[in-house]
Amino acid sequence: MRSAILLGAAIMLTPVSSMAGAEDAANTDVSVKLIYPKTKTVNVVDEQFGVKVADPYRWLEDDVRVNPEVADWVKAQNAVTDAYLETLPGKKILAERMKKLFDYERFGLPEKAGSYYFFTKNDGLQNQSVLYVRKGLKGTDRVLIDPNSWAKDGATALDSWVPSKNGTFLAYSIQDGGSDWRTLKVIESATGKVLPDEIKWAKFTNISWVGNDGFLYSRFVEPKEGAAFQQLNYNQTVYYHKIGTPQSEDKAVYATPDKPEYGHSAQVTHDGKWAVITTSSGTDEKYELHVIPLGKKPTWKAQPLVMGLEYDWGLIEGMGNILWFTTNKDAPKLKVVTVDLGAKTPVFVDVIPEREETLSRTQIVGNRLILSYIKDAKSMALMTDLSGKPVQEIKLNAIGTASGFSGTPGDPETFFGFSSFNQPGAVYRFNSDTGVSTVFAQPKLSFDPQDYSVAQIFYPSKDGTKIPMFVVHKKDLDLSQGAPTLLYSYGGFNISQTPTYSPTRMVWLQSGGVFALANIRGGGEYGKPWHDEGRLMNKQNVFDDFAAAAEYLIASGISAKGKIAIEGRSNGGLLIGASLNQRPDLFAAGHAAVGVMDMVRFDRFTAGRYWVDDYGYPSKEADFKMQMTYSPYHNIKSGVAYPAVIVSTADTDDRVVPGHSFKYISALQAADTGSKPKIIRIESRAGHGSGKPTDKVIEEYSDIYAFLAKWTGLKLAE
Repeated sequence: MRSAILLGAAIMLTPVSSMAGAEDAANTDVSVKLIYPKTKTVNVVDEQFGVKVADPYRWLEDDVRVNPEVADWVKAQNAVTDAYLETLPGKKILAERMKKLFDYERFGLPEKAGSYYFFTKNDGLQNQSVLYVRKGLKGTDRVLIDPNSWAKDGATALDSWVPSKNGTFLAYSIQDGGSDWRTLKVIESATGKVLPDEIKWAKFTNISWVGNDGFLYSRFVEPKEGAAFQQLNYNQTVYYHKIGTPQSEDKAVYATPDKPEYGHSAQVTHDGKWAVITTSSGTDEKYELHVIPLGKKPTWKAQPLVMGLEYDWGLIEGMGNILWFTTNKDAPKLKVVTVDLGAKTPVFVDVIPEREETLSRTQIVGNRLILSYIKDAKSMALMTDLSGKPVQEIKLNAIGTASGFSGTPGDPETFFGFSSFNQPGAVYRFNSDTGVSTVFAQPKLSFDPQDYSVAQIFYPSKDGTKIPMFVVHKKDLDLSQGAPTLLYSYGGFNISQTPTYSPTRMVWLQSGGVFALANIRGGGEYGKPWHDEGRLMNKQNVFDDFAAAAEYLIASGISAKGKIAIEGRSNGGLLIGASLNQRPDLFAAGHAAVGVMDMVRFDRFTAGRYWVDDYGYPSKEADFKMQMTYSPYHNIKSGVAYPAVIVSTADTDDRVVPGHSFKYISALQAADTGSKPKIIRIESRAGHGSGKPTDKVIEEYSDIYAFLAKWTGLKLAE
């Protein structure tokens, strides 16, 4: 039962009763006596709508690089965590198995520009993938950018890269220490010479070339001293950068100073005739569109095409004055439309109507439209002509996820990737004229994918809604007593969770565990309605769906009571925190990674203000009251036995600031929740997850999965 929120009552975060003798001794760790660091409390109580909300760990919101007290707290917490994790014998076994599973050659999807092909490749254990260039399809591969030389700790990453139209130049973004901030640079494809061009303070940006001598990008103003990792992001502006000029000469192309909360990104049609500016104010797919005819640059002026943040509009491509878009206007699962910008009054015309499946991506390749759909959280792909007439279904032949199909009008060549829980990504070359695909890169594996079962089931949630879930395990696994199970989910922001390969999860499977992925509401698996049923006032459905997944795994005999570990990242970290509070009886262990844990103050830091589309506004009474029913930080139940908990975050996470996790674990350690460990693992020079070097990933997940294995009974014998 969730904690009740009473008007005028204080929300206390301190122990109120003893748990002595309340736990099953068989599940209590008696080998290590954990003594948590003593965390200072402050007398901070905010009153909102008659509710007094205590926040005794407010000081832990400060940046660890700025406040030495917070830095000392981090060191003390890591010391306790490291000492405990070193007692787990499975940690070294998992690290060795992960190292072996990461050690295979893997390719990114090629991008063609002019006569050049660009693609990333990792030899196996390289911390960062290397960008290669090939002249012609059968040319010799040449290293263009090797980010492994950029930092001794491997934590400086090549983020995105986009070649100019003819492939002469390539613009790329650099991510340092996991931060969302990006530095943009330019390199010559033929020589590998890095040009002097350098752009700072880019974030949440596209790179869109205008011809071959410049590009559009988005950035914010330089943050105040010491505030780069916490300051709210306002006044995003689209700029044009001309190759060979300093950033100070970049031209502001589009901004809305009267609406500083608006964010803007730019895309250029392949023929270079139009730039499309997409504007949003949050995480919802609700956009405004402006178009810029790309004639002489001094005369660029944005013209409104779609006003009002009401619907999803995604540019597919443009040919002359005809632009193709996907939209959910009158089509919750999306459709394809065109608009003629040469008309006196441009009108959108349906080309491909909404289907039962959810449309996730559309590209023009040659003279075909390639449409990627999600059907019950699995990929399917179709091809039509440009008028929408069906041509063929692209056979994928397995439960999995297809990605890519990028291309250009007039050129039938494209590439796509396909992966599943038991199959690392293979890359295929596809011809849209012939419909024939051939292997471009196939990974060589240390295991046989056919040894693993990938199944999909549908289970009922609390309200009877059928929820899909993937269940993966060794085909010969003995399930007679139920197996230790890792249950993962996300449930938010219209993001679909589809089958993909993970070396860290494969270690869990190889060790005799089950992996389950629940496609709970809040995601995008079934379009806008599925998203709407798991956000704002419907957020409790997310937690009910997740608990029902665990109950199904137990009732079906796949797992058993005391053998389920739960895991989630970011919004999924919120899911884990709330689920541990609401159903501590149901799980053996939990891993909450980079989670949103304080639902009262999430909108006060960096990108947090965007999340109100899913969570609501803490400043609005109805939203606040709903948020307080599930906020992980505010609903910890003292006097109740909790599962073993490991929280993970990083000092450079400027997406979900680490203060969320710091405050949550402090409250959890202070409460009387039994003797099972409640620890936090805090990574240095890492962020929200992207750009993390391979060695850090192996180190992190050997720690975390050794912890989850111990508390679920997963055997990690040699």
